[in-house]
Amino acid sequence: MGALSDLTMNWKSFTGLRRTVKGIGDVDPEGYNLVPDDLEASVDKYGANIVFRFEGRIVTYREFEAQANQVAHWALAEGLKPGDTVALYMENRPEYVAIWFGLSKVGVVTALINHNLTDESLAHCVNIADAKAVICGEEQDEGLVSAIDHFTGAPALWTWGGTETNRVRALAPVLDSLPDDRPDRSHREGIKAGALALYVYTSGTTGLPKAARLTHARTQGMMRTFIGPCRVTQRDRVYVTLPLYHGTGGICGIGIALNTGASVILRRRFSATSFWDDATDAGATVFSYIGELCRYLLNQPPHPKERAHRIRTGFGNGLRPEIWQDFFDRFNIPHLAEFYGSTEGNVSFVNVDGRIGAVGRIPPFLKSKFENVKFVKFDIESEEPVRGADGLCIECDPDEAGEAIGRISDDVRERFEGYNDPDATRKKILRDVFEPGDMWFRTGDLMRKDAGGWIYFVDRIGDTFRWKGENVATNEVGDALSQFGGIEHANVYGVPVPGTDGKAGMAAITARADLDVDALYAHLTGRLPAYARPLFLRIQPEAETTGTFKYRKVELVQEGFDPSEVSEPLYFAHPERQTYVPLTDEDYKTILAAGFKF
Repeated sequence: MGALSDLTMNWKSFTGLRRTVKGIGDVDPEGYNLVPDDLEASVDKYGANIVFRFEGRIVTYREFEAQANQVAHWALAEGLKPGDTVALYMENRPEYVAIWFGLSKVGVVTALINHNLTDESLAHCVNIADAKAVICGEEQDEGLVSAIDHFTGAPALWTWGGTETNRVRALAPVLDSLPDDRPDRSHREGIKAGALALYVYTSGTTGLPKAARLTHARTQGMMRTFIGPCRVTQRDRVYVTLPLYHGTGGICGIGIALNTGASVILRRRFSATSFWDDATDAGATVFSYIGELCRYLLNQPPHPKERAHRIRTGFGNGLRPEIWQDFFDRFNIPHLAEFYGSTEGNVSFVNVDGRIGAVGRIPPFLKSKFENVKFVKFDIESEEPVRGADGLCIECDPDEAGEAIGRISDDVRERFEGYNDPDATRKKILRDVFEPGDMWFRTGDLMRKDAGGWIYFVDRIGDTFRWKGENVATNEVGDALSQFGGIEHANVYGVPVPGTDGKAGMAAITARADLDVDALYAHLTGRLPAYARPLFLRIQPEAETTGTFKYRKVELVQEGFDPSEVSEPLYFAHPERQTYVPLTDEDYKTILAAGFKF
């Protein structure tokens, strides 16, 4: 039985990987087949199919391309040239995709900017891309105006559906006057797939975003990767609620539809309360997710349509192991393709065989095919890989957490295009890793691979901290907290405590008003070693996240556990009472004076 089980498991891995590779096998950075060539081929093949269903509107592939063609003719009329950049600052809508598709037809690069940014943050994104023009949606008119004085160049400013001013021109009327025929391909002649197609910005929890460079080849790979694992065909309807400036929804989700003739059910933004109505009424069969989206749905009360839908599969990342099975069971979705990867990186995995908690697998019998990815021993204190006596890095043992790294070369799987900021690019490159002169991309993530080859995400470097001489992974602590009834979200981080080494665990949680902190303490005692249990709790009315549902931590770390800095309820694990108690000003002073023995 064991041998048969292994054979079945390995067959699932092999066939799943083969389907994945088949979808991206002809992507060639040295070739001349570009993203717009793929999309034009889809229009030619599926022209009458519906490509977008959005707020009561139906858009066919032909109508979608006609609008993209008008955008291309506008770019030519504006004197934009191949390699120039236009910043796109707009909420989810079909026009969003038509704009960057149209610009790509004439070799113009599009910078996909978070539509929530304003002022200097917005200007920073425009400036580092050296954008010659900015196109905003009407909802972003005020945000665009707030950034005007911070632009270092003089980009032309356009609004789609918004109000024209002496600084901002209305784009839609101009497009209406332009032809909608397909521009001649000569406008992008000579451009290789290794050339830049898009900028997608990192959505870090603090600081200014970095502009990740996506070539046509990279974008093609992202747009096609999940066609095989999710077995997408033109009969599918892909439900996209994630922001289109984000790689998972805006490139991968849009891409699996546009490359197969499928339809996109597009929503302006994610709504947990309307998710099942939307998905069921629109006939969704595939959806894209972020892990927190799944948690939001699980935290909702039962919905009459949560098992009446037609969704058969989905893809995304960040689905935590502690809710994975609950999500399957409650919502009756038989398959999810969990993946790991970053917008700019060259390390990626896809879970093609359904192992709960895994982000992918390198089967032992295919190990030689994945020599471009390694897991190296890591020092939490220095936040650097461990090096041996020879000065080279050391691979991890099975089940040992280490940093995932990817070899950098000219191979399509190993390219690292970096950022527009050379310093940021240099920080992501590890040199002299296994031999003098080699270069590897640093993911910044701790992962582990077990003896069977399954790969599990452990934590972000910097999120893992040391307390009482032990390494604490915030994700694992967050999982334990989230398993306690009444806790909806748990954001775990380390905070310094005077008179102690390392950082103590603190968790900002959203919970029901009747949260039983005594029972929570007992729950954590049974699930976590003493050093991993949060010393401090902060009760928030709602979780603070980025536009792509990543927890904000830096501001929380800065505020720490000082009652004078935090207006929300604070608790700490009293070392003598063995439970969580409210943190008073007097307790805070005692902690600062090292009056408690933790």
